[in-house]
Amino acid sequence: MVPQMSTQFPGSDGTEASMTCASLDSLADKQVLYLTTVGHRTGLPREIEIWFVVWRERLYLFAETREAAGWVKNIRRNPKVMVRIGEWRTDATARVLDPHTDRKLWGQVAAIAARKYGWGDGLPVEITHFPHALPIPADETLKEIEGETA
Repeated sequence: MVPQMSTQFPGSDGTEASMTCASLDSLADKQVLYLTTVGHRTGLPREIEIWFVVWRERLYLFAETREAAGWVKNIRRNPKVMVRIGEWRTDATARVLDPHTDRKLWGQVAAIAARKYGWGDGLPVEITHFPHALPIPADETLKEIEGETA
């Protein structure tokens, strides 16, 4: 569960401003998110744009090509990811749902995706553990992942 998160960031006038992110539900109506994984062969950051749904304060993505999707292979090797939705972004952990042990959850999130997008097939991936969520300029995202400083 993502409780209210108060985040400090530079205001437009150069002073520190505070932003509260009440919950992921406030982002649920957005159409896409940007997922950054670490390449399973190269070790480099890999960003994709993908549809998502929110269920019980977690994000769910669907891999159309299932295990063949590069981003799924990346998550299998390293579950640490970064998620960006608009100005909101956070480090997180991803896991591929199991068709047997997660059968009920799989059906629930697939139904939500079918209502939102008219499509809910594919391999579901759950995104959890949001240690912090920051509103940041979009162009700063990859710099941080690559270890550059502003």
